[in-house]
Amino acid sequence: MAGMNQYFQLTENFGMAALRIFPPQGGGKKLELKEVQNYLEEAGYSKVDIRELSDTLKQTSGIRDVPLGPWLGFYENEKMKISVSGDKMLAYARFYAPADKGKVMDAQEIMRDLEAARITVGILEDAVREFTENREYCRDILLAKGIPPTQGTDGKIKYLFNTNLNLKPKRNEDGTVNYRELNTINHVEEGQCLAQMIKEVPGENGKTVYGEVVHPRQVKPASFSFSNNIELTEDGMELHSQVAGHVNLVRGQVFVSEVFEVPADVDNTTGNIIYEGNVWVKGNVKSGFSIQSKGDIVVEGVVEGAELNAGGQIIIKRGIHGMSKCKLKAGSNIITKFIANATVSAGGYIETESILHSFASAKSEVKVGGKKGFITGGTIRAGNVVDANNIGSEMGAATRIEVGVEPEVKEHYNALQKEIMQLNKEMNQVRPVLQNYASGKVEQMSTEKQRQIQMMINSFREKKKRLDEVQEEFTSLHEVVSMSSNARVRIRGTIYPGVWVNVSDIGMSIKNNYSNSAIFKDKGEIVIRPQ
Repeated sequence: MAGMNQYFQLTENFGMAALRIFPPQGGGKKLELKEVQNYLEEAGYSKVDIRELSDTLKQTSGIRDVPLGPWLGFYENEKMKISVSGDKMLAYARFYAPADKGKVMDAQEIMRDLEAARITVGILEDAVREFTENREYCRDILLAKGIPPTQGTDGKIKYLFNTNLNLKPKRNEDGTVNYRELNTINHVEEGQCLAQMIKEVPGENGKTVYGEVVHPRQVKPASFSFSNNIELTEDGMELHSQVAGHVNLVRGQVFVSEVFEVPADVDNTTGNIIYEGNVWVKGNVKSGFSIQSKGDIVVEGVVEGAELNAGGQIIIKRGIHGMSKCKLKAGSNIITKFIANATVSAGGYIETESILHSFASAKSEVKVGGKKGFITGGTIRAGNVVDANNIGSEMGAATRIEVGVEPEVKEHYNALQKEIMQLNKEMNQVRPVLQNYASGKVEQMSTEKQRQIQMMINSFREKKKRLDEVQEEFTSLHEVVSMSSNARVRIRGTIYPGVWVNVSDIGMSIKNNYSNSAIFKDKGEIVIRPQ
């Protein structure tokens, strides 16, 4: 139990009144001068010496009396002052001791006073009884609690396929990627259930201590967003695939792409391939040919000097012999056995067992593992981490590793943030005028005033359009900038002299062999530490 607060009591002796002040005990709180003054004014003792009263209240030991002047002829009974929290959900009582011959309140009187104050809900009878049995003065005692509303739950969508774009492929026991059982592609069959609707559950009303109704927050229903090759069940509760193919979730929308299968190589017999869905090549992709897909591209064989562009993932099970002509660009991840003499760019991560004389760029991570796990020659860039067994070579192959956001990107990010703040400020300045105009609160206007309002409307629309564009770009960059704070290069084997490493805006040339180390930025400098 908390200690006893400092409190006071009116006393009378030979026709003179005094205020007896009891010190706090066990860590209790001291009284505020204003509280005591208010009590005395209500009791009719307003001519107290304020300085003496203030000095006495500052004392923390011993019982002291402060003279009040002639006794006014009646003894103050125990008093209760009620206060209610701003949300009207909690009611407190603060009790003041009766004069030395005054009367105390019983439980029934306390209950009546609460009722007189219109406090009728959630009265804590145990707390009332506890006070009458163990009186504590000048302390806020909780005597009533409103009934909070029971909050409902928003509707949501339960997806029955993997929606994690950063899911890494399965690995064999030796650390190599298991290309036979990749788990990064969501195969679906015709009629398969893709998503289920979980309906919203409304909440229940609560009540304040005054009995006023408190409404729960309004729950939000969920809604499906989907495209072609998907049907909604009659009850509107499930999405089913109409075709066999691959399912993806992009920006909240479910879509199923049929698979265009190439039974052998992509070469003169097929020509270039442009397809709205997913492309599955059972053979190789020969030099000089291209594949464009809005979904995933899977190649069972090798990609030579070809161009592949996918809205989703690119998976090449036997690797890339780029011949310095191969270009790959994936909206999501790139997973391949090896990369040699090629240019590859991934909107997610890159997973491979070796990179040789290539340019490889990933928004999040470049992981080079497995039995070889080497990067030799070329430039490797990642927003967050480059992770490899070995980087560079004993022969000093020119190798460049870059992690973290580039200075130009960071500057652009900061500029976008400032522009968003400025646009919001300018729009908020004119929004009240436009709202009044739209609601008809503006009286008959002159032609000139109408022209000015129209100009404000046009300007507001232009700013809103620009704000939407800037916010979309800002959101895209935010993820990149956030990841850069943990940007690092991890080496499980050896990084060799001659490798150039850039961490955000700082670069350094590796002068010695380092093994089992991490390279990152710390206090404005690049450091190399064992891991």
